[in-house]
Amino acid sequence: MSKKSNDNSSQKTFTLTNNETGESCELPIVEGTYGPHCIDIRKLHAQTGYFTLDPSFTATGSCKSRLTYIDGEEGILMHRGYDIKELAVKSSYLEVCYLLINGELPTQAELDEFTYHITNHTMVHEQIKSIYQGFRRDAHPMAIMCGVVGAMSAFYHDSLDINDPEQRMISAHRLVAKIPTLAAMAMKYSKGQPFVYPRNDLSYAENFLHMCFSVPAEEYKLRPPVVRAMERILILHADHEQNASTSTVRIAGSSGANPFACIASGITSLWGPSHGGANQMVLEMLNEIGHKDNIPEFIKRAKDKEDPFRLMGFGHRVYKNYDPRAEIMRESCHEVLEELGIKDDPQLELAMELEKIALNDPYFKDRKLFPNVDFYSGIILKAMGFPTEMFTVLFAVSRTVGWISQWKEMMEEPSLRIGRPRQLYTGAPSRAYVPVKKRKVVKKSA
Repeated sequence: MSKKSNDNSSQKTFTLTNNETGESCELPIVEGTYGPHCIDIRKLHAQTGYFTLDPSFTATGSCKSRLTYIDGEEGILMHRGYDIKELAVKSSYLEVCYLLINGELPTQAELDEFTYHITNHTMVHEQIKSIYQGFRRDAHPMAIMCGVVGAMSAFYHDSLDINDPEQRMISAHRLVAKIPTLAAMAMKYSKGQPFVYPRNDLSYAENFLHMCFSVPAEEYKLRPPVVRAMERILILHADHEQNASTSTVRIAGSSGANPFACIASGITSLWGPSHGGANQMVLEMLNEIGHKDNIPEFIKRAKDKEDPFRLMGFGHRVYKNYDPRAEIMRESCHEVLEELGIKDDPQLELAMELEKIALNDPYFKDRKLFPNVDFYSGIILKAMGFPTEMFTVLFAVSRTVGWISQWKEMMEEPSLRIGRPRQLYTGAPSRAYVPVKKRKVVKKSA
């Protein structure tokens, strides 16, 4: 990983030449701290009359950001310059939240104050409980989260002025604090159990687990390895650069929408199976395999390019080497299984056998198809007792701080403009309107 200079005083340029006309234009090259340089194309249309075409924006930098850096080739993930593995082992989730929101790790006094603010914002308005009653009992928890998080703007009017830095910070604190409460309520509602109020004497991870699993009839026992695993899941999913949901939050925020609406939009994007549903798909794959005796057959299918079957939870779209979060999750996975004494669960036994084979099979090793964070987090969450439909909700709980930090960073950008992607129109050319009685049947191509 080579460091790049932030000094743009001697601006480098990129020359673009039109092969038909011979005309050329020079575009500035912008350098970041790490990673590839970017060609600034903001004036391309004004100079040439052309736009660029980049479906899915996979070759386009949509913003400048100081939050998160990913190097997929080297397996690097950093928040504000700190390696994710170091943060996951040495830090707490609220410390990482402070880092993402404020830019630096807190002093003890700053962390104490931040923890106090988050802890004392975990309760939600009592009337919000009535919103849950409007959903069917079998409603997906993510559907509930989309509606309830968006509805928060109807309850917290004193923090909706997006141009006020203090109100932006209050909203950030409220979202980080209240999302776990709302998520736990969604889980309780789906089970027909009473909602559990948050407790100020518990840590962030402890409080979330308590709200999800405690019942009035008996005391819920908090197990340190399980709490530690939950803490790590939260840290490892806190932010991941300009992915689909983060980009959704930014594009919604660019219109001036309130922060609760923006985070709700991020939740809807995360709900897609190609984004936040990966760990749920791991469990579904294990169900399809059925038994560890069937693994060789499915390994063979995974190697067959003509077979649509894929091993979920292996490899990663961004990380071409290994997922830096997976090593930490693997450790927590085995700790949780040992702590809970889970030895005779066929699905978890199947998962461990699949992990062993994949880590030793030359086919997977040569292609760097190692188990990723979704593989292990899915196993951990199942072992903890979370239903599979809650997996994406937990992703939203941890990612909320990343979304609100990205939103806050964008709102503080002086050159902020509403997002407005261009398109390449490929529809019909201009044509005259024909009255309905004179229209002929047009054959549609297959």
